[in-house]
Amino acid sequence: MSADGRRPLAVHEPAGYPCPFCALLRGEPMTAPRLEDVVAERERAVAFISPRWWARNTGHVLVVPRTHIENLYDVSSSDLHGVMDLVQEVARAMRATYGCSGVSTRQHNEPDGGQDVWHLHVHVFPRYPDDRLYETEPLDGFVSVEERAPFVQRLRSALDGAGEAHGSARGPLRPPVTAAE
Repeated sequence: MSADGRRPLAVHEPAGYPCPFCALLRGEPMTAPRLEDVVAERERAVAFISPRWWARNTGHVLVVPRTHIENLYDVSSSDLHGVMDLVQEVARAMRATYGCSGVSTRQHNEPDGGQDVWHLHVHVFPRYPDDRLYETEPLDGFVSVEERAPFVQRLRSALDGAGEAHGSARGPLRPPVTAAE
Protein backbone atom coordinates (compact mmCIF):
# COMPACT_ATOMS: atom_id res chain seq x y z
CA MET A 1 0.00 0.00 0.00
CA SER A 2 1.09 3.56 -0.61
CA ALA A 3 1.43 6.04 2.25
CA ASP A 4 -2.14 7.21 1.77
CA GLY A 5 -3.60 3.68 1.70
CA ARG A 6 -3.95 3.41 -2.09
CA ARG A 7 -2.70 0.44 -4.05
CA PRO A 8 0.67 1.25 -5.65
CA LEU A 9 0.39 2.47 -9.23
CA ALA A 10 3.43 0.51 -10.45
CA VAL A 11 5.42 -2.23 -8.72
CA HIS A 12 8.62 -3.58 -10.22
CA GLU A 13 10.35 -4.59 -7.01
CA PRO A 14 10.70 -8.40 -6.93
CA ALA A 15 9.48 -10.37 -3.92
CA GLY A 16 12.12 -10.44 -1.19
CA TYR A 17 14.02 -7.51 -2.75
CA PRO A 18 17.07 -6.66 -0.60
CA CYS A 19 16.84 -2.87 -0.77
CA PRO A 20 20.32 -1.35 -0.41
CA PHE A 21 18.91 1.97 0.80
CA CYS A 22 16.76 0.37 3.51
CA ALA A 23 19.77 -1.70 4.60
CA LEU A 24 21.76 1.53 4.98
CA LEU A 25 18.91 3.17 6.92
CA ARG A 26 18.79 0.18 9.29
CA GLY A 27 22.53 0.57 9.89
CA GLU A 28 23.22 -2.74 8.13
CA PRO A 29 24.63 -1.60 4.78
CA MET A 30 25.32 -4.01 1.96
CA THR A 31 28.33 -3.49 -0.35
CA ALA A 32 27.31 0.10 -1.05
CA PRO A 33 26.30 2.67 -0.04
CA ARG A 34 28.06 2.63 3.33
CA LEU A 35 27.37 4.47 6.58
CA GLU A 36 30.54 6.49 5.90
CA ASP A 37 28.87 7.91 2.76
CA VAL A 38 26.03 9.67 4.63
CA VAL A 39 26.33 13.45 4.41
CA ALA A 40 23.03 14.53 6.00
CA GLU A 41 20.07 13.11 7.87
CA ARG A 42 16.73 14.78 8.28
CA GLU A 43 13.46 13.65 9.83
CA ARG A 44 12.11 12.20 6.58
CA ALA A 45 15.17 11.92 4.29
CA VAL A 46 18.84 10.94 4.15
CA ALA A 47 21.54 12.04 1.68
CA PHE A 48 24.72 10.13 0.82
CA ILE A 49 27.50 10.14 -1.75
CA SER A 50 26.62 7.73 -4.52
CA PRO A 51 29.04 4.83 -4.94
CA ARG A 52 28.37 4.89 -8.69
CA TRP A 53 29.97 7.78 -10.57
CA TRP A 54 30.00 9.47 -13.94
CA ALA A 55 33.55 10.33 -15.08
CA ARG A 56 33.07 14.11 -15.25
CA ASN A 57 30.57 14.42 -12.38
CA THR A 58 32.30 12.74 -9.45
CA GLY A 59 30.84 12.91 -5.96
CA HIS A 60 27.19 13.04 -6.91
CA VAL A 61 24.63 12.53 -4.15
CA LEU A 62 21.53 10.41 -3.71
CA VAL A 63 18.69 11.64 -1.50
CA VAL A 64 16.18 9.02 -0.30
CA PRO A 65 13.09 9.03 1.90
CA ARG A 66 13.36 7.06 5.13
CA THR A 67 10.15 5.29 4.15
CA HIS A 68 10.59 2.45 1.67
CA ILE A 69 8.54 3.55 -1.30
CA GLU A 70 9.31 2.42 -4.82
CA ASN A 71 8.59 5.49 -6.90
CA LEU A 72 7.27 9.01 -7.28
CA TYR A 73 3.72 7.85 -7.99
CA ASP A 74 3.15 6.52 -4.48
CA VAL A 75 5.28 8.67 -2.17
CA SER A 76 3.42 10.71 0.47
CA SER A 77 3.56 14.47 0.15
CA SER A 78 5.35 14.75 3.52
CA ASP A 79 8.07 12.30 2.44
CA LEU A 80 8.43 13.97 -0.96
CA HIS A 81 8.64 17.37 0.70
CA GLY A 82 11.34 16.06 3.06
CA VAL A 83 13.32 14.62 0.16
CA MET A 84 13.11 17.78 -1.91
CA ASP A 85 14.03 20.03 1.02
CA LEU A 86 17.17 17.95 1.49
CA VAL A 87 17.85 17.95 -2.28
CA GLN A 88 17.87 21.75 -2.14
CA GLU A 89 20.23 21.77 0.86
CA VAL A 90 22.59 19.35 -0.89
CA ALA A 91 22.50 21.35 -4.13
CA ARG A 92 23.43 24.55 -2.29
CA ALA A 93 26.23 22.84 -0.37
CA MET A 94 27.52 21.15 -3.53
CA ARG A 95 27.57 24.44 -5.42
CA ALA A 96 29.44 26.10 -2.54
CA THR A 97 32.05 23.36 -1.94
CA TYR A 98 32.71 21.46 -5.20
CA GLY A 99 33.82 24.32 -7.44
CA CYS A 100 31.10 23.32 -9.92
CA SER A 101 29.32 25.86 -12.09
CA GLY A 102 25.86 24.32 -11.75
CA VAL A 103 23.81 21.43 -10.34
CA SER A 104 21.37 19.01 -12.00
CA THR A 105 18.84 16.67 -10.41
CA ARG A 106 17.39 13.46 -11.82
CA GLN A 107 14.72 11.08 -10.56
CA HIS A 108 13.70 7.91 -12.42
CA ASN A 109 10.54 5.77 -12.23
CA GLU A 110 10.11 2.24 -13.57
CA PRO A 111 12.52 0.36 -15.85
CA ASP A 112 11.59 2.34 -18.95
CA GLY A 113 12.18 5.53 -16.97
CA GLY A 114 15.70 4.39 -16.04
CA GLN A 115 15.02 3.25 -12.45
CA ASP A 116 17.29 0.41 -11.30
CA VAL A 117 16.97 0.56 -7.49
CA TRP A 118 13.42 0.01 -6.21
CA HIS A 119 13.45 2.75 -3.58
CA LEU A 120 12.63 6.33 -4.54
CA HIS A 121 15.79 8.42 -4.87
CA VAL A 122 16.86 11.73 -6.37
CA HIS A 123 20.31 12.19 -7.93
CA VAL A 124 22.06 15.52 -7.33
CA PHE A 125 24.92 16.02 -9.80
CA PRO A 126 27.65 18.67 -9.81
CA ARG A 127 27.85 20.22 -13.28
CA TYR A 128 30.82 21.67 -15.13
CA PRO A 129 31.25 23.29 -18.54
CA ASP A 130 31.06 20.70 -21.33
CA ASP A 131 30.74 17.76 -18.89
CA ARG A 132 28.27 15.98 -21.23
CA LEU A 133 26.48 14.31 -18.30
CA TYR A 134 23.45 13.34 -20.36
CA GLU A 135 25.60 11.91 -23.15
CA THR A 136 27.64 9.55 -20.96
CA GLU A 137 27.11 6.38 -18.97
CA PRO A 138 28.22 5.77 -15.37
CA LEU A 139 31.56 4.17 -14.72
CA ASP A 140 31.56 0.39 -14.24
CA GLY A 141 31.22 -0.79 -10.66
CA PHE A 142 31.48 1.27 -7.50
CA VAL A 143 34.22 3.69 -6.56
CA SER A 144 35.96 3.03 -3.25
CA VAL A 145 34.98 4.49 0.10
CA GLU A 146 38.36 6.26 0.08
CA GLU A 147 37.56 7.97 -3.23
CA ARG A 148 34.18 9.07 -1.89
CA ALA A 149 35.55 10.36 1.44
CA PRO A 150 36.69 13.84 0.32
CA PHE A 151 33.22 14.57 -1.06
CA VAL A 152 31.60 13.27 2.13
CA GLN A 153 33.75 15.61 4.21
CA ARG A 154 33.04 18.67 2.05
CA LEU A 155 29.29 18.16 2.16
CA ARG A 156 29.09 17.14 5.81
CA SER A 157 30.94 20.30 6.78
CA ALA A 158 28.64 22.45 4.68
CA LEU A 159 25.45 20.68 5.78
CA ASP A 160 26.09 20.28 9.51
CA GLY A 161 24.86 23.77 10.39
CA ALA A 162 21.88 23.51 8.04
CA GLY A 163 20.79 20.24 9.65
CA GLU A 164 20.33 21.71 13.10
CA ALA A 165 17.45 23.78 11.77
CA HIS A 166 15.88 20.78 10.00
CA GLY A 167 15.95 17.96 12.53
CA SER A 168 19.33 16.42 11.75
CA ALA A 169 20.27 13.24 13.55
CA ARG A 170 24.02 12.86 14.03
CA GLY A 171 25.49 9.50 14.98
CA PRO A 172 23.96 6.15 14.03
CA LEU A 173 21.22 6.33 11.48
CA ARG A 174 17.72 6.31 12.88
CA PRO A 175 15.49 3.50 11.60
CA PRO A 176 13.31 4.22 8.58
CA VAL A 177 9.77 5.35 9.28
CA THR A 178 6.98 3.09 8.11
CA ALA A 179 4.59 4.18 5.41
CA ALA A 180 1.86 4.56 8.05
CA GLU A 181 3.83 7.11 10.12
